[in-house]
Amino acid sequence: MKKHRHEVRGLLVDDETRCIHYATETDRIAIKFYCCDTYFPCHLCHEETGCGQLAVWPASRFDMKAILCGACDHELTINEYFHSSYQCPSCKANFNPGCSLHRDLYFEN
Repeated sequence: MKKHRHEVRGLLVDDETRCIHYATETDRIAIKFYCCDTYFPCHLCHEETGCGQLAVWPASRFDMKAILCGACDHELTINEYFHSSYQCPSCKANFNPGCSLHRDLYFEN
């Protein structure tokens, strides 16, 4: 795995933070889980290897850095991620727009 400044835990995590569950070209973000302050590629990796105490990010904390670009290691705040048009503002790598289907697993509505 590429040496990132941030540890990303999960199953078979590659050098751009893809995992065994989500491994398309654009699956290149990791999410810091609110409950354990740890980056995982997806909710399934957190369920299988995480803290066991799932808690979503409260809307009042959306200004916190909690999204990691697997291409360049840039951290985005949750609000920056929501307004990124599924592209890293630092390196312009594309993110998977399908991640929005799982928003409620990570973030308060």
